[in-house]
Amino acid sequence: MVMTNWSETYRGTVPPWECDVTEHFTIAYYFDRLEEGERNLAETLGLGELLRGGGFTRHLDVRFARELRAGSSFHIESAALAVDEGLRLGHCFVDSANGETVTWIAESWELPEGALAPERHRAIAGRLGVWEGPAAEPRPEPSSTAGFIPTARGRVKPTDLDTDGRFALAAIVHRLTDACLQAAAAVGMDAAFLEANRRGFSTFELGLRISGALALDAPYLVESGIAHLGNSSLRLIHRMCDPRNGAEVAYLGQYGVNLDLEARRPARWPDEIRARAEKLVVPLD
Repeated sequence: MVMTNWSETYRGTVPPWECDVTEHFTIAYYFDRLEEGERNLAETLGLGELLRGGGFTRHLDVRFARELRAGSSFHIESAALAVDEGLRLGHCFVDSANGETVTWIAESWELPEGALAPERHRAIAGRLGVWEGPAAEPRPEPSSTAGFIPTARGRVKPTDLDTDGRFALAAIVHRLTDACLQAAAAVGMDAAFLEANRRGFSTFELGLRISGALALDAPYLVESGIAHLGNSSLRLIHRMCDPRNGAEVAYLGQYGVNLDLEARRPARWPDEIRARAEKLVVPLD
């Protein structure tokens, strides 16, 4: 893939120990690699110190077009897309073997007024790339967390910290996607079901908001609900907070399907799972 003002920000492979029960690259490790690519892009744009300082909300809309599986080689291409009220960035995960984009990530930073000096603003505006990926689809959100169930709880460990000493993006996503398995177990899609029926939950879309930060040994709580239940699809909402004060740390909309691991195609939800899942569907705005 050759796109003007886009640059390579990461290159690597998928080790087999970073694959999940659905037999493809674990979602959180996409964000682990993205953290490296994002930092490389930020330095290129002269925004390294701004990113390291944090303190602003980030939104990431992710579309998985195709699986990366054990042994895959890939690289990330990144670019600034717009600099207006905030900053918009784009990242493409590219299969290095054939040049196919397998994952698209559109990222935005909510920056306070004056966060970018005028000369930095002009420099970024002079090297914008064009987004060729899918547009993020607007999704209805829950009107409250009433009806959510607890799906992850713990404390921030030393291995969870990024180089700036905060709860790392990949570590947050690990907890949120672990919450997916807890929610699945609550409706009967537990380990025994997955093994006996050769099923998995395959995510094709994520909408992630990082709005807070946690330090070492801080507690966290994730609660989850179902925003959409289709014939084979499911959209989960996960909210991570600091249980000491209820402050939001992260919010994730996760859209995926019940995947037949043999056919690698979506499969209908069994009636008993559908009946249990319907009880966790939450009201939407």
